[in-house]
Amino acid sequence: MALRMVVNQEMEELDALLTRAPQMVRAGGRIVIISFHSLEDRKVKNSFREMARTGKAVLLIKKPVVPSDREVGENPPSRSAKLRAVEIVGG
Repeated sequence: MALRMVVNQEMEELDALLTRAPQMVRAGGRIVIISFHSLEDRKVKNSFREMARTGKAVLLIKKPVVPSDREVGENPPSRSAKLRAVEIVGG
């Protein structure tokens, strides 16, 4: 996984997305990201919190949405998924 992340520049691409996304989404629009790795999730969490702190967005959920035990039982790779969402504020 680490090799794939480096080769594909996944963290850099995520940084670029998190920087550009607020300007790409209209007021009232939502940005929803599912992360599968703790490093990704930390970047998303911090970026969304900063957007909320500066008034660019409103956090739609305080804690990430994670799969239920049933879903993990039916789909083991889902166990690491975390969903976070913000709504862009006009202005």
